[in-house]
Formats: sequence, structure tokens, C-alpha cells
Amino acid sequence: MPEQAASPPRRSDAAWATTPPSRWERLRDPSEKTLAVLLLAPAFVLLALIVVYPIGKLIFNSFYDLRLSGGADAVRFIGLQNYADVIKDGEFWNATANTVLITLITVPGALVVGLGLALLANLPFKRRWPVRLALLLPWALPLSFAGLIFAWFFHTEHGVVNDVMRRLGAAEPTMWLLSSGSAFAAICIAIIWKSSSFMALILLAGLQMIPRSLYEAAEVDGASRWQQFWQITIPMLMPSIIVALIFRTITALQTFDIPYTMTRGGPGNATETLAMRIHKTTIEYLDVGYGSTLAVCMFLLSLGVTAIYLRRIGRE
Repeated sequence: MPEQAASPPRRSDAAWATTPPSRWERLRDPSEKTLAVLLLAPAFVLLALIVVYPIGKLIFNSFYDLRLSGGADAVRFIGLQNYADVIKDGEFWNATANTVLITLITVPGALVVGLGLALLANLPFKRRWPVRLALLLPWALPLSFAGLIFAWFFHTEHGVVNDVMRRLGAAEPTMWLLSSGSAFAAICIAIIWKSSSFMALILLAGLQMIPRSLYEAAEVDGASRWQQFWQITIPMLMPSIIVALIFRTITALQTFDIPYTMTRGGPGNATETLAMRIHKTTIEYLDVGYGSTLAVCMFLLSLGVTAIYLRRIGRE
């Protein structure tokens, strides 16, 4: 009987288990880490396209003397010269001071007004939807449209504010938008009115997350409404307040539309913000290099303020 050909040795199951899977097998049956990378890759690509690349291009342009009015010969590398010019630029510091002052006035103002509106909308009305709908209207209006509305309110001849003051006995109409102090106040009022509804919506969501049992227990212990507000409402609402402050502060540092439509930065440059200065430098003067430097400074300012808020959240 002829001998059968020896069959090749077969690998045991243990040997197959120790063999690393191929790349195709890993894609067909990915691990949790591989699956997370695959799912997050589109988001990272999109983030790189709309955030990382523009910021990188902005920083790149800030090292060049790039003037669109001078042709191709006007593009030249100047290093940190733009940043040195920013330090000596009085108009930059004036615009930065106006921006910081608007932020310091409007952010707490919008928080106080928004908290009041949120508490009002959270009351046990039978029909609360009209109140909540009223919160959406200022937030839904475009910023430039809100600026035009308040520019008409504070108009010297035809404004509602001067008309009311005239009916109350004022002899001379007030030139609200032609005086630096009153124009700045009018802009802050408009920004507070526009942004308080956004704060109210965030705080209203936080109020609805507070358990009603806490207030019932406090009432049993004899706590007044004022004590309940400071001992229950504010501490439980603090995460929502911090989130609202972060978003509102960043947008306040980038204020452009309302001051631009109301005063164009006037009288003089008394109400010019940093965003308006960047717009004027880049669009009107066509100085892209210096405008990019100003934009980098505003980005660093926003980043620093956000870091302060995040550090506060980390402590809590």
C-alpha cells in the first residue's frame, strides 16, 4: 500500500489567536480605539478646515506687510514689526479700551436682566408660552437690525426717547448719538436688550433643572423667598450662569454690528470697538497684514478671558 503524502502541519487555534490581524480585518472588526478614530476623523477634518486653517493663515499674514492697494510688490516679510506697531498704536488701545468697557458693562447687565426674565418665564402661569416667545424675539432679530432700531430710538429729531422727554417737559432735545458719553450709553443699552434674551434662555433651562422638592423642604424649614433665592436658586444655577457668561463675554469682545449701525464708531472714535478697528484697517485701508495682527490680538484676548472662565469651572 503506497504511503500517503504527508499533509502540511496545521496551526492550532492558539497559534491563530496569537497572529496579529491584518489591516483589512482590523477595519472590518475595529477595536473601540479604532472605531473612535474613524468616527471622529470627519469632525477633525472639518474643524481643521474652518478653524485651524483660518487661524493659521491669520497668524501667517500678521508677519507680512500685505497691502492690497500696493500690488504684488507690496507683499514682504517684516517679522514682528506689525506687533511692535500695535503696541505704539493709540487707536488700537482706544478701541481695546472701548471693547473691554462694553464687555464690563453689558455682560453683567445682560446677566441681571436675563435672570429676571428667566425667573418671570419660570413662574407657574397657566399659559407661559407668550412670555417665552417674547424671550425669543430680541434674540432672533439680526444684530444690525437691532442697531438700526435703537439708532432710531435715540435719534435727535425723530427718536422715541427725545419725544418722551419732550412730553415730560424737557426743553431741548438731547443729542444722544452725537456726544461720546451718551452714545456709549445708548450702545450699551441696545446690546443689553439684545443679549439679555439669550442669557434668559440659558438660565431658564437651568431653572427647570432645579428640583421642586428643595424649595418645599426650605419652606418647611421656614426659609423666606429671598433666602431660597440665595441659598438654592443661585448655587444650583451657577453652572448655567458660567456657561452663559462664557458665550456672552466672547461675543461682547467681538462686538461690531450694533455700534457700527448706530454710530459708525463716532463721534470721532469714541465708540469704536476692536472689531470695528479691524474692519476699518482691512476693508477700508486694505492693509491685510496689519489687520491680521489686530485680529490675532483680539483672538488672544478672547482666549485669555475664556481660559479664566474655564479655570473657574475647573475649580468648581
